[in-house]
Amino acid sequence: MAITAKEVQALREMTGVGMMDCKKALTEAEGNMDKAVEILREKGLAASQKKAGRIAAEGAAYAAVIDGVGVVVEVNAETDFVGKNEKFVEFVKGVAAVVAKEKPADMDALMAAPYGNGRTVQEEQQEMVLVIGENIKVRRFTFFTEGVCVPYIHAGGKIGVLVNLETSLTAEQVNEVGKDVAMQIAALNPRFLDKSQVDQATLDEEKKIMLVQMENDPKMAAKPDKVKEGIVTGKLGKFYKENCLLQQEFVKDNSMSVEQHIASVAKSLGGTIALKDAVRFEKGEGIEKKQENFAEEIAKQLGK
Repeated sequence: MAITAKEVQALREMTGVGMMDCKKALTEAEGNMDKAVEILREKGLAASQKKAGRIAAEGAAYAAVIDGVGVVVEVNAETDFVGKNEKFVEFVKGVAAVVAKEKPADMDALMAAPYGNGRTVQEEQQEMVLVIGENIKVRRFTFFTEGVCVPYIHAGGKIGVLVNLETSLTAEQVNEVGKDVAMQIAALNPRFLDKSQVDQATLDEEKKIMLVQMENDPKMAAKPDKVKEGIVTGKLGKFYKENCLLQQEFVKDNSMSVEQHIASVAKSLGGTIALKDAVRFEKGEGIEKKQENFAEEIAKQLGK
């Protein structure tokens, strides 16, 4: 079957592998993108599949603690210029305030909630479209009502992170460690918070990839299966360190993991700190669709 340049480019962006290898993998996989990624990984050409979907949907991700409630929201706009517009920024903060006050169960409930000026969030969104002259869409939100929340906003709204801690200490005491964790999440975007969250299907897939890589390595292929299994088990430790936040090296001090850093801070302050949850929103990310369909999906939501 014919493989298009667009498909090759998409695979290259997902894996970081060269164009020719991507084309060969797509041809072998008969155009199946997921299978092509697997082929590249088995050949040792792709270390892991990068998250797809980091598309240029503009707007802002915003995180804050409002009246004790931790909130993170994403609101989309058409251009980066509007994403920095004062009225747009006020609307984003207003939406976050509604989430904190109303604690909506889902997006429909949020859009029907009172914005605080006699209009609903839906009506205020429509007003923003008229005033600013661009399509605007509240995309997603999350909030935490328990524990201590620490927000972090990166690059003026490109990424919003909300860290939720369970602690015996005050919010002021854990703010710095919470921000450190939030910044690490913003920078490295771990797939899991802790290795206990890695499901068996993911582990099985990683083991399969590692075993195929060894089969393709002349130095490893002849080793007994029991030895290969032992090597795979050892390599899973590296997988956890790369993909699980608490097991990752702490960016500010790579002599310890994030988990060890949190424990160290808790000990020095004479209390307990545990990472309960965390959410990372990056504008334009989060829809499990092909890259070229993202703009179309947003336009559909906006009724354009």
